[in-house]
Amino acid sequence: MTQTAPTARAPTPLVHGIFDPNTWTVTYVVYEKPGSACAIIDSVLDYDPQSGRTRHDSADQVIAFVRSQQLQVAWILETHAHADHLSAAQYLKAQLGGQIAMGEHITQVQSVFKDIFHLEPAFRVDGSQFDRLLKADERLPVGALQAQVLFVPGHTPACVAYQFGDAVFVGDTLFMPDVGTARCDFPGGDARALYASVRRILSLPDDTRLFMCHDYPPNNARPVAFETTVAAQRAHNVHVHDGIDEAAFVAMRTQRDATLDMPVLILPAIQINIRAGALPPPEANGVSYLKIPVNAL
Repeated sequence: MTQTAPTARAPTPLVHGIFDPNTWTVTYVVYEKPGSACAIIDSVLDYDPQSGRTRHDSADQVIAFVRSQQLQVAWILETHAHADHLSAAQYLKAQLGGQIAMGEHITQVQSVFKDIFHLEPAFRVDGSQFDRLLKADERLPVGALQAQVLFVPGHTPACVAYQFGDAVFVGDTLFMPDVGTARCDFPGGDARALYASVRRILSLPDDTRLFMCHDYPPNNARPVAFETTVAAQRAHNVHVHDGIDEAAFVAMRTQRDATLDMPVLILPAIQINIRAGALPPPEANGVSYLKIPVNAL
């Protein structure tokens, strides 16, 4: 009788989260072990809206960790074009290498915001600012690890999550159970689509680890946290726990979104993030400028 060798189990990814207190954002480094390949997810470029100056404090923490673990950056991943922080993808690529990747539907977001910001004619809406546009369910090698791209629209039409084995990086689709879910009132947002995306994530095994892109502790009643599980979300998420149907969720999300202010950094963030973290091209005086559309949003 021929014996078949047992199938090797995929390694469990190690996850290091770096919290940025200014934007309540978590950047993740995902890797197998020290010395291995890694992916960086949802980086932060520090930006002062009063002075218009950028810094690299948050990104430098990522760089320090990558170097301390002797990691090789394979991918710099974005879950979507964030409205609440600027991406440091270009800075990280210059320092560490790797390819910058985003879900392929970023082209829809680029088309909308090229018009809103009346961007330069040379700005292309084909996603070519990114090294790679990712299709739903595509798989990316990260050394011995593998990431699967999950298409999870709703917050924006271009949102993706990344699944590495038992770990899923959900972007803004979900927050911690006591915070709930993402808003859906940005251009192209859709509460029904978000409900379907959340249910897809929550159909994964109960012990699947879910990593949030942000945490906003209600009333500062607990410490910042950004890891939970499918089981915890299904039992306790205040917006979409088991038993909440689509109609109830859409009604809640629509009513709640109508009360929310625009994020403080939405105007600079979108302009940078649809460029894969690059500044607009400098003008004749060598300075890059961000635009403020009046009464457009």
